[in-house]
Amino acid sequence: MEFIEACRKLISLDSSPSHGTKAVGEFLASLCRDAGLLVEMQDELWANVDQINLIARPQSIEKPTAEFMLQTHLDTVDPGPYGFWSETGHNPFDAHIIDGKIYGLGSADTKLDFLCKLEALKSFADQKNWKLAPVLVGTYGEELGMAGALKLIRKNKVSAKMALVSEPSNLELMNAGKGFASVEIRIPFSEAELQYRYDHNLRESTSTQSKIFHGKPAHSSTPHLGESAIEKMLDYLTNLPSGLIVMEVDGGVNFNTVPSHAFLEMDLASGNHDAMASKLSTIYRAIRGLEQEFLQYKDEDFLPSHPTLNIGIVRTFDEHVFIAGNCRIPPVISNEIYEAWMKKLALACQSVGAEFQVTDYKRPYRISAESSLVRGCLEELHSLGLSAKPITQASTNEASLFSRVGIECVSFGPGQREGNIHTPKEHVAVEDLLKAIEFYKKVIQRFCL
Repeated sequence: MEFIEACRKLISLDSSPSHGTKAVGEFLASLCRDAGLLVEMQDELWANVDQINLIARPQSIEKPTAEFMLQTHLDTVDPGPYGFWSETGHNPFDAHIIDGKIYGLGSADTKLDFLCKLEALKSFADQKNWKLAPVLVGTYGEELGMAGALKLIRKNKVSAKMALVSEPSNLELMNAGKGFASVEIRIPFSEAELQYRYDHNLRESTSTQSKIFHGKPAHSSTPHLGESAIEKMLDYLTNLPSGLIVMEVDGGVNFNTVPSHAFLEMDLASGNHDAMASKLSTIYRAIRGLEQEFLQYKDEDFLPSHPTLNIGIVRTFDEHVFIAGNCRIPPVISNEIYEAWMKKLALACQSVGAEFQVTDYKRPYRISAESSLVRGCLEELHSLGLSAKPITQASTNEASLFSRVGIECVSFGPGQREGNIHTPKEHVAVEDLLKAIEFYKKVIQRFCL
């Protein structure tokens, strides 16, 4: 299949959290087999959908003792409202090429990167003698805790010593990344509120007030590039009179994206002394307090240099309000400081009877700029006329996991990050895809032969 046609097909296959990576994995497996690679797949029913890890090796390799891993995650975030995807005819899965750029969900983050690595590996189809055998890997669940990478590690499916991990980096090499903590909060309605809301919905003549808040989407690792509609809503709610009844709050599409929309419906009742509105305000003030503390801790290798926090989702259920978000933590933050922050937030939640839970935690990582992997990759980038200076990423990816088990990792990929991924404008330049292919060829040549 021709490369651009394969790009279009890959974007058309939905691999968002509600669909999983099974269809994407099976399509890519067929391309790998057509390229003469040995293919292995790890099937999993995870998050109630079918998922696949894809592992492809050259035919000449049977049981490698040491490998160079070329890894890409195959899942994407939820697309959000289709109406915002103006460059793709309001369909995030219908790839459009405009002015040499491919628009569509997963174009930059990071499905098309797998095709670039596959194209590079095709050039060595007849190679039989490997110094460090290459292995091409596509994983699931990066956007929701990196479950696929975890399974890959636990089942010992690769013997990687070094790894090139996919990340939209505008063709620059990343040698460090922030860690993250994913948090969920469940805030119960009081008995009085539950009864009021029940009676209110049964009455024939009732009225409420509603307000819609608009923001600007961005990746949660760079919240300064977006505008949080949920924060606007909570700021508004905090300044309202106490005792009002919250009928519904809703906002965001996932914990990992700065929310572009939020909705508040309320009834200006009085006399409610254990109101959801006051509980939300208490927790929000604690969050803002943490953000002020974050400013005291800086790692100048990163932008933003300090830890950050994003409230990605707010939902109303019958008996509680659900909040999900995450913190981004640079390597300068010790585990003790991180745990103290989580304890403060947990205590604020407990003070209003809310349930607080850290659902996932990934440590930050940093590899020395003097390592042979970093220096070798930078030299190859320089030979292609690309930047030969390492950068860092404000987000977290599989490199955090792989580095903890002794795999030397760097991150790289085509496509801009800021103002692009996790937005309805997601795109990648075709020229950058072709440059990535050439870089991967040079990396394979340098480290594997």
